[in-house]
Amino acid sequence: MSEKFQLQRRHFFGLAAMTAAAVELGATSLANAQSTAAAAGSSGDTAKKSGHTQFAALRQIHAGVLNVGYAEAGPANGPVVLLLHGWPYDIHSYVDVAPILADAGYRVIIPYLRGYGTTRFLSSKTPRNGQQAALAVDMIALMDALKIETAIVAGYDWGARTADILAVLWPQRFKALVSVSGYLIGSQAANRAPLPPKAELAWWYQFYFATERGRAGYAANTHDFARLIWQTASPTWKFDDETFNRSATAFDNPDHVDITIHNYRWRLGLAEGEAKYDAYEARLAKAPVVTIPTITMEGDANGAPHPDPSAYASKFTGHYEHRTIGGGIGHNLPQEAPAEFARAVLDVAKF
Repeated sequence: MSEKFQLQRRHFFGLAAMTAAAVELGATSLANAQSTAAAAGSSGDTAKKSGHTQFAALRQIHAGVLNVGYAEAGPANGPVVLLLHGWPYDIHSYVDVAPILADAGYRVIIPYLRGYGTTRFLSSKTPRNGQQAALAVDMIALMDALKIETAIVAGYDWGARTADILAVLWPQRFKALVSVSGYLIGSQAANRAPLPPKAELAWWYQFYFATERGRAGYAANTHDFARLIWQTASPTWKFDDETFNRSATAFDNPDHVDITIHNYRWRLGLAEGEAKYDAYEARLAKAPVVTIPTITMEGDANGAPHPDPSAYASKFTGHYEHRTIGGGIGHNLPQEAPAEFARAVLDVAKF
């Protein structure tokens, strides 16, 4: 296997430094917002001090092939921050991040990805496609629909991958990037070579989803499945039933199972994508570098497969910084350490 191929493989799966047992799973100024973040104390304390339970209102807008449901906070004329959630989570990952950014004067947009919450396909004939380029194109369509020219983009898990893709394919639309677990862009080609057994074990659910039994199992036990992922990906996060159930309603979306299954099958080359995304995927398969200012982040207790920061540092050629957040912070970093995540967004805006 070539060195380049190995690098793409590592980036796609995020396994460069995974342990053997790892399983994926208000003020009105910037200064005041930073003080709010600092006052939250250590990251471990932050995870236990969630003070918000819901967004003021949800909105809907036609964008591309979707009617997108999204939360919005902050002044309508403020600079935009686009926050992207992962699987199996939802927009409530940012319920404590958004007020900090809004108080700093930012217009914060938090969309439900396709297959989540109140986001719906406009046509029953549109393929329920979860490939990486499709999710990124959805976000460009959303920005166009909202008449947003540029934004800071930030995310984790599926949201981090989507944010990375937005940064490399449309750098003119994004001022800066915050990406949990770094560089997550991949390709079907890079995914063909098998990983070592211990690494494959961490992706057990991906192989489960490759079977019809797995599809049926996920459809029948979606909430229990998601709770298991939350627990294994964030083993020290003591979330309560109310917190989980608030997000779990997003998985009742009629397209959630199809999008989830297609996403993981597409990664393994077991499901086709749509031809209209082929040119984007061809570019992404070359593992292009990110040139816009970036802060990458990682929690010190992330139980999901993730790369060591040294494995992807060279993929960010603009102003770059990495932050590891201590205090038992797991995979859902913005919800577990909202002050630290918000601080990263505020800081990257100054690069």
